[in-house]
Amino acid sequence: MRRDGRGRGVSVAAATALVCALGLSAVPEAAYAAPGEPGPAPGPGGGADGGATGGQSLEEVHQEVDGLYRKAESATDAYNLAREKQARQEKAILKIARAVVKAQKEMAGLRKRAGAMARAQYRGGGMPAEARLFLNGDPGEFLDGVTLARKGEKATHGLIGRLERTQAALDRYADSASLEWERLDRSRAKKAAAKKEILRKLARAQRLESRLAKDERERLRQLEEDKARGAQAKWLDTGILWELGSGATAMGGRAVDFARAQLGKNYVWGAVGPDTYDCSGLTQRAWSAAGRAIPRTSQEQWRLLPKVSTKAMRPGDLIIYFRDASHVGMYVGSGAMIHAPRPGRQVTVAGAGSMPILGVVRPDAR
Repeated sequence: MRRDGRGRGVSVAAATALVCALGLSAVPEAAYAAPGEPGPAPGPGGGADGGATGGQSLEEVHQEVDGLYRKAESATDAYNLAREKQARQEKAILKIARAVVKAQKEMAGLRKRAGAMARAQYRGGGMPAEARLFLNGDPGEFLDGVTLARKGEKATHGLIGRLERTQAALDRYADSASLEWERLDRSRAKKAAAKKEILRKLARAQRLESRLAKDERERLRQLEEDKARGAQAKWLDTGILWELGSGATAMGGRAVDFARAQLGKNYVWGAVGPDTYDCSGLTQRAWSAAGRAIPRTSQEQWRLLPKVSTKAMRPGDLIIYFRDASHVGMYVGSGAMIHAPRPGRQVTVAGAGSMPILGVVRPDAR
């Protein structure tokens, strides 16, 4: 942390500049009381005395709504991961099915050849070719017969071997198909459970917000922005802006340009564009537009993409938030990031330090 006067002055100024750049209106000091202190008198329609907020202070409503949306976001990652697994398992089952069809056709052909050989032996009186060979009295025909018998024996052994291998392959395919079906059932169950949990939490959060009067909803939005500004100012006060990179790679620049073009679009659970997004849907599509495929969920982006130091992040890098990696935004420079916040909000620019940072990943790391 920079403790000299110069570092603190610059970081505070940077925080103020970023707040202005984001267009966040100042909140009067008396608008919200500190935790444990008496708050302002509730307006018409409810508030601290139990109207629209059911006895909760606006701060408590904010904490509960925020917690519900965060838990829903975490469950969304579980849902998306289960959905991806289901898609992979369905492709695996389709591949197995095609292999089974091919093996069955081969088996039918082999059985047909085996039947032809059996019928030929029957027409020869049921006597094996080797026995008929030794009963032949013509030396020339005997030698020719030896050659043909060896070829016939080799063909018979080859046919039997192929029949056995093909049958073994069919047995393996049957076992693999059974295993994949079991995995598919588990993925479907996980996806259904995650979706149920998401919808339950989203519905609870939306019910809480819907009970607020119009002015209370606006105050709730301002409270969210105020908390974000406070966290951003504290983050910038560490002097982090002195460390951050400013130059994006060509690919990172394209990802940032795509993200900027989505500003103002609504957050929708599970959406990946082009008109609505969730947090990881936005970052995935941005990097896809830049030419790099990345995982669908913020948790998988955190787990699989190369990690870099927060102090080394540059525009285009993805910032992963919260201990459970349940949120992601794209760093765009000057201490800011673009993200899809939550239901009821739009894709927006926010302070990169406005939420607890878990770490940073770089999709185009070499």
